[in-house]
Amino acid sequence: MPKIAANELRPGMLIEHNGALCRVVASSHVHVSGRGGAGMQVELRAVQGGAKLSHRFRTDEKVERPFVDRRRLQYLYSEGEAHVFMDLASYEQTELGAELLEGAAGYLTPDTEVEVSELDGAVIGVDLPAQVELEIAATEPHIKGATATSSYKPATTSTGITVMVPPFIKQGETVRVSTATGEYLERAS
Repeated sequence: MPKIAANELRPGMLIEHNGALCRVVASSHVHVSGRGGAGMQVELRAVQGGAKLSHRFRTDEKVERPFVDRRRLQYLYSEGEAHVFMDLASYEQTELGAELLEGAAGYLTPDTEVEVSELDGAVIGVDLPAQVELEIAATEPHIKGATATSSYKPATTSTGITVMVPPFIKQGETVRVSTATGEYLERAS
């Protein structure tokens, strides 16, 4: 099986952990000072049975990716709990349920391309791009001189997730966000 570094894990990815096929629900980079190196705290959900578990990988640790069929899809829209995608090769539309996109749905905007993993014809995982561009729907205005240090403020995106952004970001601007950590990367041009 192919292996990837633990620090490359993103929501929606499929990995093999302790002999079970699991989907990454959330991942975050953690560092405990004085107690070893940095790591990735990863929340997983077993594909069969749906059991949730949490595991901490060292950042240099290799994680096994299972051999599954993969194809590229483009996100079109959401209708209730269903998310509609189009196959880029055949133009067929596919609906994916909210449980399959757990932790990833907030990063989807129309025309976002994803890679889905299939086992026996059924979609079992969704790989998001490393970063996405999201529009800021609401955030507090910046007040000059309100703090002595550079601090971040919460901003709600058009998809409904909250991202911590620098104080100069205003409502209506578009920002790049990491799908692995959910962190602000930069302003989109």
